Amino acid sequence: MKKILTLTLLCILMTAIYLVAAEKEQEEEYDEDLYGPESLIIWEKPVEGVVFSHKRHTYQAGLDCGDCHDDLFEMMAGAAEEAEDFTMEAIYDGEYCGACHDGGYAFAADTRCTACHIGVRGVNRLQKSSGEEEESH
Repeated sequence: MKKILTLTLLCILMTAIYLVAAEKEQEEEYDEDLYGPESLIIWEKPVEGVVFSHKRHTYQAGLDCGDCHDDLFEMMAGAAEEAEDFTMEAIYDGEYCGACHDGGYAFAADTRCTACHIGVRGVNRLQKSSGEEEESH
């Protein structure tokens, strides 16, 4: 009986902590100068239809711009896609996204593929929902 009561109290406490954190996140205004662009970045390389969210990585996960820029990624739009070594193999070897997405710090780059790889149809759905015109590929 004590175990059930302890687990119940633990669940209540964890729920309260989650709700306070969620409320704080909603109160804080997103600042693009501090957290990076709020809109999703859609990459065509290393494969077509890959999305990246500064908001998810900075505002929500607590990373700073300096955690990735300029060591892993140049602070210039499109620079990663222009690099010849921006490949899935390089990511699996710990470069670019793979520096964190190694299965220790964050989920491994070779798991949960659809978290980033939404494909052409996913990109088209995103563009439709945001009011952008659908691009033909």
